[in-house]
Amino acid sequence: MIKVVLFGSGNVAQHLIIAFQQSGKVDIIQVVVRDKNKAELSISPDRITDNLLAIPKADIYILAVSDGALPELSAKLPFSNALIAHTSGSVALSALDSKNRRAVFYPLQTFSKNRMVDYSHVPVCLEWEHATDQELLTALAHCISPNCYTIDSVQRKALHVAAVFVNNFVNHLYHIGEEICEEHQVPFDILKPLIAETAEKAQHLSPRLGQTGPAIRNDQNTINTHLALVSQTNQKEIYQLLTQSIQQTYTAK
Repeated sequence: MIKVVLFGSGNVAQHLIIAFQQSGKVDIIQVVVRDKNKAELSISPDRITDNLLAIPKADIYILAVSDGALPELSAKLPFSNALIAHTSGSVALSALDSKNRRAVFYPLQTFSKNRMVDYSHVPVCLEWEHATDQELLTALAHCISPNCYTIDSVQRKALHVAAVFVNNFVNHLYHIGEEICEEHQVPFDILKPLIAETAEKAQHLSPRLGQTGPAIRNDQNTINTHLALVSQTNQKEIYQLLTQSIQQTYTAK
């Protein structure tokens, strides 16, 4: 069993707790939070502490906290020469205090409270400072997923930007679509098969080859009709910007 101390009480921490426990190969010996009286985690309360001085010895310490808290927390850790890893997609490995052996354990997925995830499909991106830590990090990642990648800090930052485009921005577009449907008394559920097919198509076809719609056809009559129907200024601007981006993409030599 790999012994883990986990820091954090947010979505990533909660999902890692579940994934590690389900694996049967990881022993979460302690979860460290800011206030144990407010922590709602899927682990026995006697394994939760808010006392940094009460942290037991572990094989690895995982910091699943906010990006801004990582430097300060890593500096406060009351031990040295231990393996610590953060879970951020955008923070460099060097942001962690150098008194310990630094690493990254980044599960690339969108995590929401009370929504289960199939961890066997979640890619885990790994980075390490010392080659001697590669084996343990890889073994820990394989406890929850067969999909592990060695990704350095620059690549991970680029991957995180790409993830914002394909996840956060796309979800916001879903929200705009839902607003337009509600405004015109149309059930949003009608769009769900289209959403599912678009996502499925991206699994098998390059998004560049899969593009459809009035923008790529340069169907200006339809585009003008859509802009006349959309009532909110920000929705018009987003529509125009994305239309322009699509048209520039497919007219570029």
